[in-house]
Amino acid sequence: MLPRVINYPPELPVVARREEIAALIAAHQVVIVAGETGSGKTTQLPKICLELLFHKQMGRGENGLIGHTQPRRLAARTVATRIAQELNEPLGQTVGCQVRFHDDSSDNTRIKLMTDGILLAEIQRDRLLKKYDVLIIDEAHERSLNIDFLLGYIKRILPQRPDLKIIITSATIDVQRFSQHFNNAPTITVEGRTFPVEIAYLPPDEMLGKPEDAGEVLEQALEYLFEQEKQRTVRGGDVLVFLSGERDILEAAQYLRKQKTYNKHLLHCDIVPLYARLTLKEQQKIFAPNTGRRIVLSTNVAETSLTVPGIRYVVDFGKARVSRYSHRTRVQRLPIENIAQASANQRAGRCGRLEAGICVRLYSEMDFLARPAFTDPEIRRTNLASVILQMLLLRLGQVVDFPFLEPPELRHINEGYNLLAELQAVDEQRRITARGRQMAALPVDPRLAAILLAAREKHCLHEALVIVSALSVQDPRERPAEKKQQSDEKHKQWADERSDFVSFLNLWNAFEVQRQALTKNALRKFCEVNFLSWQRMREWRDIHHQLHIACQQLGWKINSDTENTTTLKPALYASLHQALLVGLLSNIAQRQEEKEYLGCRQRKLRIFPGSAQAKKTPRWLLAANLMETSQLFAHCVAMIEPQWVVPAARHLIQRDYFEPFWDVQRGMPMIHQRSSLYGLVLVEKQKVFFGDIDVAAARELLIREALVAGHYRGRHRFIEKNQHLIANVEEMEAKIRRRDLLVDDNALFAFYAAKIPADIVTTRQLDDWYKTESQKNTALLLLTEADILLKDVGEETVQQFPDHLDCNGNALKLVYSFDPGHEQDGVSLQVPLALLNQMPVARLTWLVPGLLADKVQALLRALPKMLRKTLVPLPSTAERLVALLSQTAPAPDETLAQALAKLLLRFYSLKVGETELDEMALEPFYRMNVQVLGEGNAVLAQGRNLAMLQAQFSEQAREIVQAVVQQAGSANFLQRGLRSWTFPELPAVLPQQRGAIQVMAYPALQDDGDSVSITLYDTPEWAEREHRRGLVRLAGFALPQQVKYLQKECLRDNRVRLALTAVGVSGNVMQDLIDCCIAAVFFAHSDLPRTQANFENRLAAQKAELVAFAQKMDAVIAKAVIATQLIQQQLDALKAPEAKITVQDMRSQLAALWHPHFLQEAPAEQVLQYGRYVEALQKRLERLRGGVPRDQQAVAQLQKYWQPVCEWQQKKTLAEWTDAQRELRWLLEEWRIALFAQPMKTREPVSEKKVAELFRSIK
Repeated sequence: MLPRVINYPPELPVVARREEIAALIAAHQVVIVAGETGSGKTTQLPKICLELLFHKQMGRGENGLIGHTQPRRLAARTVATRIAQELNEPLGQTVGCQVRFHDDSSDNTRIKLMTDGILLAEIQRDRLLKKYDVLIIDEAHERSLNIDFLLGYIKRILPQRPDLKIIITSATIDVQRFSQHFNNAPTITVEGRTFPVEIAYLPPDEMLGKPEDAGEVLEQALEYLFEQEKQRTVRGGDVLVFLSGERDILEAAQYLRKQKTYNKHLLHCDIVPLYARLTLKEQQKIFAPNTGRRIVLSTNVAETSLTVPGIRYVVDFGKARVSRYSHRTRVQRLPIENIAQASANQRAGRCGRLEAGICVRLYSEMDFLARPAFTDPEIRRTNLASVILQMLLLRLGQVVDFPFLEPPELRHINEGYNLLAELQAVDEQRRITARGRQMAALPVDPRLAAILLAAREKHCLHEALVIVSALSVQDPRERPAEKKQQSDEKHKQWADERSDFVSFLNLWNAFEVQRQALTKNALRKFCEVNFLSWQRMREWRDIHHQLHIACQQLGWKINSDTENTTTLKPALYASLHQALLVGLLSNIAQRQEEKEYLGCRQRKLRIFPGSAQAKKTPRWLLAANLMETSQLFAHCVAMIEPQWVVPAARHLIQRDYFEPFWDVQRGMPMIHQRSSLYGLVLVEKQKVFFGDIDVAAARELLIREALVAGHYRGRHRFIEKNQHLIANVEEMEAKIRRRDLLVDDNALFAFYAAKIPADIVTTRQLDDWYKTESQKNTALLLLTEADILLKDVGEETVQQFPDHLDCNGNALKLVYSFDPGHEQDGVSLQVPLALLNQMPVARLTWLVPGLLADKVQALLRALPKMLRKTLVPLPSTAERLVALLSQTAPAPDETLAQALAKLLLRFYSLKVGETELDEMALEPFYRMNVQVLGEGNAVLAQGRNLAMLQAQFSEQAREIVQAVVQQAGSANFLQRGLRSWTFPELPAVLPQQRGAIQVMAYPALQDDGDSVSITLYDTPEWAEREHRRGLVRLAGFALPQQVKYLQKECLRDNRVRLALTAVGVSGNVMQDLIDCCIAAVFFAHSDLPRTQANFENRLAAQKAELVAFAQKMDAVIAKAVIATQLIQQQLDALKAPEAKITVQDMRSQLAALWHPHFLQEAPAEQVLQYGRYVEALQKRLERLRGGVPRDQQAVAQLQKYWQPVCEWQQKKTLAEWTDAQRELRWLLEEWRIALFAQPMKTREPVSEKKVAELFRSIK
């Protein structure tokens, strides 16, 4: 029953102007009411309208209905409850409330509170809103998308509803703009029930010390407030601080709590954070009674959404995160911006409700006055797809013609249409499609609606309903700041290793099991224990229920429930995420590097750290939304496969064609297709038939690639004959290194193009045509020499380029190539692996006769200018030198450089070193390219450095040689386990035949430790080195008394043995010393014994020298190693930073001298010099006190040669080095004496020039 008497609280300012407001409402269709905070407009205006209805001054009198919208559900319910209380009635009678999922109105309801979204939904069923007599649009200043759309729609229907009364009301409102929108509607402003607020401007750059940290700025602002409070009669009251975001709040709270120890004003203050992501329980702390002073650190949630009680002071940083949709990147951003003047005034008003307050603005007054009066409406900050879809459904005409309060920009409208086109909700003419109508019937965002449509088609609607409803509410998983780790651990039980979307499904299934098994209180406890918001879980279920009903009303079949498992079957996972893709196509991304992703429109993004996928970094991802804060983050992420995207985005994919090619296997022209979505490549290379795209270009590809390039694999033989003819001419061109004999490809193309029809593009088509036409003309596609040859070179030139090179009686094949820059450019010699180590290096430097003159000229051109000028003109000189070289055959081991050096000295009086005639300085084709052939003549490796190839394959070559010996019947020659010379003479070489090649094997003794064996090697150098070691071991067996004596007498001093260990020497040092002495006394020279008689004579003649020599070695080593220990101690004590380089160099020298097996590798004659080397080190240390810089200058000179020596020592033993490398190694020791230990004498003259020349020869 409608109350006959309506009471108004007299203390509310709006009540004093009740009659004036009632008269305006009765007389005008639209009235604008601007009421400040606390004026009572929200609760009293509906009662004024109700009284007008009661007195039949408007509408249908007592049967009329007043609609009152609020932006938020909480506000709608709170206001409804308050009005019902003032009318002394329960909610649901005269005053009703309808929000999403809850309707507390009835047939008796005359004042209906609702969200603006509810009113929008009613428009679809009641186009003219005929059920309402009055509509109150509250909080219009928020200018949300819903509010702006409602205001535009209402303006359009007003002429058709002259009886409808409209009241627009807000706390802060641009009165003039609203009035003009409704044809200059009357306005009235009601003062608020507030106290005056003193505004103080305190920018940080005017504070003490000009602080930059937010916590320091806030502390000084609070100090200012507390000082001002001393001048007030009433003290106390809470402080509300407005910051821009959650991070700033947490950092400021941490700072203030730390400062409590030092700041007496903060000592008894409670620091309370307030932001949207706080749990409901934590938010309620704001409203709980408290005894001390609270400092509430809040985002703009306390500006309008929540009223914090007890506030007397406000500190305003003047910043806020504002949601803005980037129409360029199609991303919803949350940048931190300066707030508008209206927001600043709203914040200030929060401290004037109890008594006069103070608002400290942390920016200047000039800054305030320069800011816009109002915040941009949401219609200018968000995507308009949802509004456009509803307008299309309601047939409201073009968006540009709709009477918005502030019309959106055309580009924003286009962007909304683009999104709808992406979702296939509109066609190319921007008309709503059948799919769009179904999407509009679902009460969710168009993207989410598109997901449900796709899920229906893919039979995963049950799962999609759960996920879509989850995406429509705030995440129910709570993460309190002080319990982040505990909450994360609880939430892990529902996490899915591939998809955050599936995590929602897992949570839903778990909750449903508990919901059906537990009481309501127990279920609340379950939520609390698992850090779930009970309220949001209910809201999730309500939205799911609403969507479920909407799908049933559309006649959709919902697939049965999945098993309650935390892992989806692969097929269902794929179907579900393919459905999600349909609505979220713009939110895919590909991993680029580490954790960075590239998304559509070239957006770079990262997975939000809170996602379960953040550490897994899938190759391709799909995100529920992209949000830009400090950077662009993908929220709610899943792993996807790129091929899933193509079917969903078929209408959006950009296809680019590139790199046409001839597919030899298929015998057809193909081209690569790149498929991309908004600039993000989905398929980088997909082969498609070129003939479907460009027939003319496809025919050209057939001719150029299949016929001219010789890739034809058809049924006919004409191409083989043509290629053989062309190959003969190309081989001659490669030999003479000129490309002027063969016609170019264009001439060959013209030959074929003149004969082949225009519609033939594949091998099959060509074969069918040729089969018929060749019966009429057998030479139809056959080339002749006249068709391809430009000129003849003559027989004499041909003979200068032989096909084989003779090496040790083997005719090895030569292959010619004229391809500058290619590794085979020039002449390639094909060498079987068995002959690799036996190749004469010197012979290869001569190349072939046809290239000799060019190579000689190139060597002369590379000489220094002082030498070169004597030889001009170089071409003539080169011809003369080649003629002189041809008069006598070179020696087998003589290189071209050596021969040239002799001729230049003899005929030109020029002394030229081999290093100056360096073929490494020439272009690669002037050096022979060696191809190592394995089984079946397969090329194992190739290169122009024969030494490197020999090092790489030496072991394999040796095995082949041994195999050849065994096959040749010489296996009995090889013996093992020998401890005395009981075998026949060892020949220096054993020639063996292996097929068409002759292989040389070199016998030698091999040291096996406890015996020796007869082994074959494939190079004389290796055989000699191993033979010497074997002889040493055999001599040790033959001289047991001498060896036993030396074992007893050498290295007797325990200090020496400990010192050797300390400097890094390891292994059997005694045995190494004896072996070293035996080698030095008996086998120091190259004429090594190969018969028993020679071996025994050598031992008999020189065994008397062994003990004395060993004692001499022992004494040198003992003295040197003890001195080395002292040097190491001095180096350890040398801590000066400026001496670091010197210390490192000396340690490097010692490590090279005393390496673990130095006696096995260093020749005895060098070990005998260790005393000198160590003495030089001691003198260097003594001189170091006088000048470190001078020492380091010498180190710099030395290092460019010493560093390579150290690298060689790490790779090979000293015995495996070349003679030149060993010479350089010991020459550097002498140079060290000259550099660091003068006036000590060196064993030979040494200088940097000498070292450099030797180093260059090695290189």
